[in-house]
Amino acid sequence: MVRVSNNLLGILNILTFLISIPIIGGGIWLSRQANTECERFLDKPVIALGVFIMLLSIAGLVGACCRVTWLLWIYLFVMFLLILLLFCFTIFAFVVTNKGAGEAISGKGYKEYRLGDYSNWLQKRVNGNWRRIRSCIQDSKVCKSLIDQGSETPVQSFYNQHLSALQSGCCKPSDDCKFSYVSPTNWTSTSTSSSTNSDCSRWSNEPNILCYNCESCKAGLIDNVKSDWKKVAIINIIFIVFLIIVYTVGCCAFRNNRADNSWKRYP
Repeated sequence: MVRVSNNLLGILNILTFLISIPIIGGGIWLSRQANTECERFLDKPVIALGVFIMLLSIAGLVGACCRVTWLLWIYLFVMFLLILLLFCFTIFAFVVTNKGAGEAISGKGYKEYRLGDYSNWLQKRVNGNWRRIRSCIQDSKVCKSLIDQGSETPVQSFYNQHLSALQSGCCKPSDDCKFSYVSPTNWTSTSTSSSTNSDCSRWSNEPNILCYNCESCKAGLIDNVKSDWKKVAIINIIFIVFLIIVYTVGCCAFRNNRADNSWKRYP
C-alpha cells in the first residue's frame, strides 16, 4: 500500500513543478522584453531558479512515487542545503539592513539620505558597481515626474512632497547645500551656499546628470535595497517553514522507501 507521506510528497512536488513553469516563462519574457542592460539583469537568474525548482520537483516526485531511494536521498540532501542557505541569507539580510535610515528634515515632506549611515558591506558593493547602477537609475527615469513639473511647482509645494528615497537622493541637491529653488530639478548656488558636503559640487541642472553622481543618490538606492531585503527576509522565513515541512515529509517517505526495499530483499 502506498504510504501517506509518499503521496503527500508527490502532491507537494507536483505543485512546485507547476510553480516552476510560470517562473521560467517569466524569465524568458524578461529576456525578450528588455530594452536595456539593467532590464536584462534578472532574466538569467529567474530562468535558472525556475529550472532548479523544476528539476528538484521531478527528483522528489519520482523518488517518492516510484520508490527510487537514491534519487530521494539526493532530493533531501539538496533540500537540506537549500534550507541552510536560505537561513544564512535571512540572518545576513537582517544584520546588513539593520543600520541606517533617512533623516527627517523640519518643514520638509521628504527625508535626506547619507551614505555613511548605512552598512559598510552595502556601501562597498554600491561603490564598486556604481557606474552600472547609475545607468540603471537613469534608464528607470526616476526623476521624470519631477522634471515634468517644471517651474510651475511653488517651492513650498515641493518641500511638502513625499519623495521616494531615490528621488530625494538623486533628483535634487542636498538640503545642506542651501541652493536657491527654481524648479524641482533646477537649483542655483547662492552666497550662503558654503556647505562642506561634497555632493553640492556634484549637482547639475542637466536632466541627465542632476545628482546621479552624488553620495546621497547611492544612499537613496541603499535605503531602497534595505527595504526590499527586509521584505525578502520575511518571505524567506515563511518559505523556510514550508521547506522544513516538505523536508520532514520527505524524510518519512525516504524511511518508507528503505523499509519497502528491505521487505522486498528479505521476504
